Amino acid sequence: PVPATPEQLFAYFDRIGIAHSTVEHPPFFTVEEGRDWHHKIPGLHCKNLFIKDKKGGIWHVVLPADKRADLNALEKNLGAPRFSFAKPEVLWEVLELTPGSVTPFGLINDRERRTNVVLDADMLTAEWVNYHPLHNAASTTIRSVDLVRFVESLGFVPRIVKVPERSI
Repeated sequence: PVPATPEQLFAYFDRIGIAHSTVEHPPFFTVEEGRDWHHKIPGLHCKNLFIKDKKGGIWHVVLPADKRADLNALEKNLGAPRFSFAKPEVLWEVLELTPGSVTPFGLINDRERRTNVVLDADMLTAEWVNYHPLHNAASTTIRSVDLVRFVESLGFVPRIVKVPERSI
């Protein structure tokens, strides 16, 4: 199977009634690189952590861009075996995404539903949230309630938790 295209993603949003808007921009590989664009795109800017646990479980953590996650505390909160960042090959195998393009929208490609989805409760207090539309040269804005609806519509049961912050 071929990974979904942004056009297929947007058609899926339309089909399930999710309002969305997309702004194209230069490719961003990190939150820092995108910072100059944050004021041009309304809504909360977010980041994604694609993680593997020591037993081979896959975790996708979505949180505000400025939050520094404490992964040790998070794995304890979730009752997960030790976390480490997943290799690019695993990211491609599960979500069919490349590093720098990680987005909760990539769940549309996880046909085996292998991913444990973790959504930060603080992020969901924002009305509008932004994620890459399967590539990192654009940002798509949707309502945070629609992010939850999107994830659930694909058959995932998101865990909504307050991701613990690392002290600096």
